[in-house]
Amino acid sequence: MTGHDLTRARLLPWASPEGKPCYLLSDGTGRLARAADTIESVQLGMAGDLLDHAADMLADEQVTAGQLRFLLARMSEALTAVSRIAESRGACLPAPPYDAATEGPDGGG
Repeated sequence: MTGHDLTRARLLPWASPEGKPCYLLSDGTGRLARAADTIESVQLGMAGDLLDHAADMLADEQVTAGQLRFLLARMSEALTAVSRIAESRGACLPAPPYDAATEGPDGGG
């Protein structure tokens, strides 16, 4: 491994105590990278569970406004985590071979 292999910055699934993003410079094989993978997996699983719970609650005509507010707060937290994971994973993708904003994949506009 060369020093160049460690230049990829990964957005971690947690923030600093000040609420700022945390990044890891790694080849993705270390203990901290594995911990981040585990946390991301748990966060994605929790988001899926919340979606299932939301479907159940929306089908229940007896659900209270307080219960829905609580669910919405948890779903907001889950969406924040999923958004951070998507941003982190998207940053690891190679750049497209064309300008995606102005061209199609065949080179046409």
